[in-house]
Formats: sequence, structure tokens, C-alpha cells
Amino acid sequence: MTLLELRGLNKHFGGLHVTNSVDLALQPGEIHCLIGPNGAGKSTLFRLILGEYSVGSGHIYFSGEEITTLKSFARIRRGLSVKFQVPGVFKGLSVRQNLEIALQSRHRGAVLAQEIDRLLAFLALEAEQAQSASNLSHGQKQWLEIGMAIALKPRLLLLDEPTAGMSPEETHMTGEMVRRLNAEGVTVLAIEHDMAFVRQVAQRVTVLHLGQVFAQGSIEEIVTDERVAAIYLGQAHA
Repeated sequence: MTLLELRGLNKHFGGLHVTNSVDLALQPGEIHCLIGPNGAGKSTLFRLILGEYSVGSGHIYFSGEEITTLKSFARIRRGLSVKFQVPGVFKGLSVRQNLEIALQSRHRGAVLAQEIDRLLAFLALEAEQAQSASNLSHGQKQWLEIGMAIALKPRLLLLDEPTAGMSPEETHMTGEMVRRLNAEGVTVLAIEHDMAFVRQVAQRVTVLHLGQVFAQGSIEEIVTDERVAAIYLGQAHA
């Protein structure tokens, strides 16, 4: 069964057609990257999937159930989670306390402590666990928010430019985290501009342009598509 399916999704803001008849299907267990020029409608599409924006027309299905009109919290309860581009961690709290907040609705006592330890190790933040989140590097804040997003063990993780502002080394580490999550059964849909990251993780890629699906395929098919190079890079593919 398809895990996430978008059928004919449309969204207008005034006279601007931001999402234009988008069809997209994610299979369970895949890593799917969403790329395209600035203003292509990628972040709007995320907010439609999460329920932060209402759909103008079209349908959204999750695990076979229509969720088009469900509130965000109801979608999250069904197994969606999101990490937006700007880290939303609690800067005045320690790294460990941030993870505790994310986990405390599901765990208590010794199990809670074990789950925090597991996430700290996964995020390579064990040495920073007592530090205030405000003292973390930009990349570490991104990792901490990824940890908070996966604390509820989602079936589908939405990542909005997870490597924005990261060094090449941090970007590669983030890609390895995503691949490990995927190996554990998490389906991932990621908006990303960094093509090194896309090459590292993507099993399929969808290109958005002017709110529409412009191209779709493997990373090899996308990077060798002259039409994609023309709109994404502003020049024909050499």
C-alpha cells in the first residue's frame, strides 16, 4: 500500500497558483527528495501535507486513509512528523531536556532515560547533553531537532532543508542519519537544495517548478535531464 499519496493537489494564495495539480506517491520505506528552484512551491506542499495549510482542491491519503481535512495533530498521531528548516529547539533548556520533552508523552522513568540515551547516541550529542541548546553549533541544533522529530517513532518523516547552513562534513553526517533511520523503517520525504545530500540519500527525486511536478525519477535520471538543468541551474546541461 502507498504510504502517502497526493492527488490533484491545488493551493492558491490570492491570484497566485502555488500548488498546481500535484500528484505524488511515496512507497513505505523509501527516501524521496523534493527539489526545485526557489519559489517552486516545495515548502507550501509540506505544509499542505502536514495540515498547516488547507487544501484548495485535491486529496491527501496516508496509509490508505484520506486525511485531507484532518488537523495537524491528528496527522501526527497517525505517524507523520516534521523538521522544518529553522531549528525550533528550546534554547534555554539542555539538550537532554529537549529530548525529554519530545519523549515524555510516550515514556516514563527508566524507559524514558534509556530512550533519551539512545537518541543522544544516534545524534552524536552525548558529550553535549548537559549543555544549553543555545550553545550548540548550527548543525548540532539541526540534529537535535531531527531527534525531537523522530522521538515519536513516525512512519513518515518530513525534512525541510535539513542540511541548510551545514558544512560538507555535517551534511554527510546528516545523510548517514537519514539512511540509518530509513534502514529502521522510517519513510522520508526531504526538501533539499544540496545535491550532494540528494545523491547520498535519495531513492527517487521529484522536481517541482512553478507549483507543478516537472520531472520525477532516480537521481541519475534527474541530474542528466537537460530540462531540469535548465530550470534548476538556469542553464542547459552540458
